[in-house]
Amino acid sequence: MAAADRILIVSPVYNEGAHLDRTARAVADQDRPPDRWVIVDDGSSDDTLEVARRWERRLDYVTVLEAPQDVPVGADNLALARPVLAFNLGLDEADWRQFDYVGKLDGDVELPRQWFATLLERFRADRTLGLAAGRLAEPSPRGWQLIPIPATHIHGAVKLFSRDCFEAIGGIPARLGWDTIDETYARMRGYETTSFADLVARHHRPWGSADGRLRGRARHGQCAWVLHYGFGWVALRSLKVARVPPVGISGAAFLFGYCRAAVRGVPQVEDDEFRRFVRRELRARMLKPLSLRTG
Repeated sequence: MAAADRILIVSPVYNEGAHLDRTARAVADQDRPPDRWVIVDDGSSDDTLEVARRWERRLDYVTVLEAPQDVPVGADNLALARPVLAFNLGLDEADWRQFDYVGKLDGDVELPRQWFATLLERFRADRTLGLAAGRLAEPSPRGWQLIPIPATHIHGAVKLFSRDCFEAIGGIPARLGWDTIDETYARMRGYETTSFADLVARHHRPWGSADGRLRGRARHGQCAWVLHYGFGWVALRSLKVARVPPVGISGAAFLFGYCRAAVRGVPQVEDDEFRRFVRRELRARMLKPLSLRTG
């Protein structure tokens, strides 16, 4: 890979006026800033668009777009992945195939200065790495706390794909569960997906809180159904989710979302290869602690 590898970042934003300045300052201060940053406002009712336009005037690699508001997405905009529609709009506008890496960055994330420089180093060191990011920390009464995730999962708020990987998976689908569907297909296509624990960004709006924490937990339970996760795994996962505020109820909301989706027959990923791959991965994750204890 050449030293001149080019990075495209797209930020779909909605009512991020309270956070976008902080995100933009962090991007501007990067040791290795992106070559193009497209901010797509999705009909914000606050001053998000005004803030974005201000940064467009300050940084020559920033472009601001306004997403059309006449696209039918249903009542639950987040669940139907409206941000992905805005993301794909930004990709098309920037002609993403002209870049070596394409990424998504939410408008409420504060990146450390070395974020992009470090990720480029990791991609260059490992040709199999297709999707990568660092970890996210969120504010809590005890200070900034890391969001617990598997090392192979990449937060939807911060993603960076190699162009080859992005082409291989066919891009990001505008549907519920997109931020796990993409990484699963990446591994299916032979790419590694990694969240590096030594690279931590601050997420200023807590996970799943955009339209209520409990609704966010229920939506993630519904995602588990869409992704073909088995009930046994979901039940165990709900016990872990129950540890985060609101304690206990969070886990119940997660399990409820899964069961409600099953009862309603919410469409799952229509790919038998995907379903088999997901089940194999989940079995391996569940059996790993046992093998470590008996090894």
